[in-house]
Amino acid sequence: MYLIIMMIFIISFLCMLIVKKIDYNLYKKHSNKILLLSLILLILVLIPGIGTLRNGSRSWFKIGPFGLQPSEIAKVSLIIFLSKYLEKNQNNLSNIKKSILPVLGIIFLFFGLIMLEPDFGTGMVIVLSLMLILFISGVKIKFFASLGILGILGIAGLIIIAPYRLKRIISFLNPWSDPLGSGYQIIQSLYAIGPASLLGLGFGKSIQKQFYLPEPQTDFIFAIICEEFGIVGAISVIVLFISLFYIILKISLKQSNLFAKYLSFGLGMQIILQGALNLCVVTSLIPVTGVTLPFFSYGGSSLLVS
Repeated sequence: MYLIIMMIFIISFLCMLIVKKIDYNLYKKHSNKILLLSLILLILVLIPGIGTLRNGSRSWFKIGPFGLQPSEIAKVSLIIFLSKYLEKNQNNLSNIKKSILPVLGIIFLFFGLIMLEPDFGTGMVIVLSLMLILFISGVKIKFFASLGILGILGIAGLIIIAPYRLKRIISFLNPWSDPLGSGYQIIQSLYAIGPASLLGLGFGKSIQKQFYLPEPQTDFIFAIICEEFGIVGAISVIVLFISLFYIILKISLKQSNLFAKYLSFGLGMQIILQGALNLCVVTSLIPVTGVTLPFFSYGGSSLLVS
């Protein structure tokens, strides 16, 4: 596992150096093609025999020892497309029916495909990121109020379709009501965080990751960071994300080009939102969503795209 993640890290780092040299206007030029490619990948991954079933979710392509997650590519492609769309229609944003509803249809098409995998956490990160871009573009507040009501109804529908989601909500409110079932992961996460001293148990000395906490290397990596590096380690991670948030806003505000403004803000906020959701899940502030902690969690596609 360590060898694979090191290889992915090196590949990701080299890709970052290459992408830095590419003119961002090239993404705008090919935004429709990039979006279409990610749409095709999201459809293909749902087909048995092509997509790989893992932990009850068909969201991966298996490529040798590596895995490719199309929803990670969709995050980027949708932000590129929406940034171009908003720049082109900036003067018509007051007309919700003509300017916003068409792009909203595309967003929910992608969200629907991701929910078929199912991957609610990634779907929520994508939708929230895109809504934030729409918000800073100047779309009227009443649109978001209406969308909020629609979202609540949609979540209620998703719970009715898949009752296990209701169990997750109940376990979030009181994980000890089902300590060996739906509440098990949250309880073990809190057992890792709770006893954390100033400096923790030391690197590699976590007890929870050895026997008790499921998926300690992915969704619940922050709990292990708290256990091994203590309060100092936890605060360090949070400060890094706050610093990244500040840098993202600074870069975005400097841009005179609207496409560059929306693109930099959207790509950055997607990372911040995902990080914030993960930290809230691990500390039992919100129900389990299944999102990883960017740059920290084990996962090739997530690290490469981030």
